[in-house]
Amino acid sequence: MSKLDNLDLRLLLELVRDPRAQVSELSDTLGVARNTAQSRIRRLLRTGVVRGSGREIDLEALGYDVIAFITIEVSHRELDGVIAGLRTLSQVLEVHEISGRGDVWCRVTATDTHNLQSALRSVLRIKGVIRTETVLALHEHIPYRTEPLLERLAQHPTDTTRSTDKP
Repeated sequence: MSKLDNLDLRLLLELVRDPRAQVSELSDTLGVARNTAQSRIRRLLRTGVVRGSGREIDLEALGYDVIAFITIEVSHRELDGVIAGLRTLSQVLEVHEISGRGDVWCRVTATDTHNLQSALRSVLRIKGVIRTETVLALHEHIPYRTEPLLERLAQHPTDTTRSTDKP
């Protein structure tokens, strides 16, 4: 898709905030005609910028071509503060407290490796961060999904204990 303009970005933000918003609500919120909002949504869906329900945005279309996974070792007294600090960084997409090696795992996005380095430095400046380990994603083979799990549960509604699927 060609460059997104401000209206496209505002529309994407509203769709992420409320994927079930009606076109008329979106047009009112954005101050545009209903037909304008509808045609923009169709174009964003057709070009793949918006996937699925409207919450899934193709980050590459926004110029964010790099995805990295950061494992962070944290001073445990500072865990809440580290999480609060990560919340302030716009490039942090998700954060999980983990077991095993490291204490916190987060997924970040960047426009390029220089932008990633800047994001990593921001993470390292958060009080309580001891060290980080970063892994770059090279290719997404299976995007985040819940459909197969829901299909299995729908077929066997009382069986939530199975840990593996049969081929």
